[in-house]
Amino acid sequence: MDKRWYFVQVYSSMEKSVERALNERIGRSEMQEQFGRVLVPTEEVVEMRNGKRVVVERRLYSGYVLIEMAMTDESWQLVLVISRMRCLKLMWIKFSRI
Repeated sequence: MDKRWYFVQVYSSMEKSVERALNERIGRSEMQEQFGRVLVPTEEVVEMRNGKRVVVERRLYSGYVLIEMAMTDESWQLVLVISRMRCLKLMWIKFSRI
């Protein structure tokens, strides 16, 4: 199946829990071949706290989770039943490389 990348809008600061819930639900379903990776894009940033260098992980797109999937009615329904989704906004994006 042809998989594409989609942005799914979720509640801010709930990205990691949505990622875990999606991975668990995909693993329990019989549709693993319709899904690829589920990502929360992050970067590591060095901050100074109390005079010490601290490495902090920051989200690049706060409030969004990336899903690689083949869009079918069944796969979309699997994504929709996850709680902590803000709305039913789905955007297709094309990456040259991930």
